[in-house]
Amino acid sequence: MSGLAQIRTLSERMTIGVRKADRPGWRRLLQSFGLGPWPPTDLEMDFDQYVLACVLSRALDEIDAREASVTEATGLSRAEVRDMLAHSFPATVIHAFALEEVSDPEPGVEEELLRCLLLAHARPDDPASGRFAKIIARRSLRQDHLWLELGLCDRAELSRLLATHFPTLAAGNTNNMRWKKYLYRKLCEAEGLSLCTASSCRECKESEDCFGPEESERLRMYTANLG
Repeated sequence: MSGLAQIRTLSERMTIGVRKADRPGWRRLLQSFGLGPWPPTDLEMDFDQYVLACVLSRALDEIDAREASVTEATGLSRAEVRDMLAHSFPATVIHAFALEEVSDPEPGVEEELLRCLLLAHARPDDPASGRFAKIIARRSLRQDHLWLELGLCDRAELSRLLATHFPTLAAGNTNNMRWKKYLYRKLCEAEGLSLCTASSCRECKESEDCFGPEESERLRMYTANLG
């Protein structure tokens, strides 16, 4: 069975069209599926698996740039990465990440706090939610918008991910605040701190930092590559 056929057997709940920019990590991931160097326009997979594929493509970008290992990029232990790959992807994918050469990540205080926040709102007894809590906490430490750091196509995909696996946490973002800003605000509230001294968001001079369009230089580069 081909890599594409193996992935299609996992599409029990939904089908999504994967249209990604021509990133090296995404190309390598597709090559490990046996799909060749170019991303197809319609690759069928479960939404959770699609998100994991996006995260792994970002991890491959960082591995190629010698910025991080797969465990450092995802916040998952080597055993967790191995289990995830074994259960969600064709067997050929695991060889792209050289797991025998990596060590387990060492989360700092900030990352642990983010993990705890997410886990407190995770779906009960759902290993996938626990895994995404670790991944989101680790990727939140990166500089760009969270959906970009997860390798997703847009903010709506991140909103769907959070609503699925952390429903009570996601439901509290009633004003459509940027997700990373929202997570850190909730973290500060839990610690009894005040993240912002403005009396209301409407009166804050920096409200665009929390609610403005989520664009970046990397996003503009992706868009240019698609043209």
